[in-house]
Amino acid sequence: MRPRTSLISQPITIRRAVARDAKRLTRLVRGSGAYQGKYAAAVAGYRVGPDYIETHRVFVAVGADEHEGRVLGFYSLVLAPPELDLLFVADDVQGRGIGRLLVAHMQSEARAAGIDRLRVVSHLPAEDFYHRVGAVRTGTAFANPPAVPWDRPEFEFRIPSG
Repeated sequence: MRPRTSLISQPITIRRAVARDAKRLTRLVRGSGAYQGKYAAAVAGYRVGPDYIETHRVFVAVGADEHEGRVLGFYSLVLAPPELDLLFVADDVQGRGIGRLLVAHMQSEARAAGIDRLRVVSHLPAEDFYHRVGAVRTGTAFANPPAVPWDRPEFEFRIPSG
């Protein structure tokens, strides 16, 4: 478990991702410390392309002050079927509330889209995070070799209405 550090005191802006964010988001995914060692192959060739950003609701958390303009994290909400497809926070700012902020934003976006439940297939090291932010474990997504050779926990966010 990552030690908790102080919450970020500088403003964080969450905005819709644009095509020019694609390379930064791809680097964030491929460079994630959660995908080192035996998990590295799962993201080695992963790409968040402009087409993905245009097709789905992708939002980025951008820092101010010492993190001026830097993408600190992002998520992707797929509407049909409803799923939180991606959620990443830069390794050096984890434990400061950015993931929680992104989840709250995602829930607001899902609510506005009329979604009352959405699925998350979690990476094993992120399982505790999803428990802490209110997702409910619903089962297991079984391995799909060669892309993902291990079982993963499956969660559901229940989105209360307005």
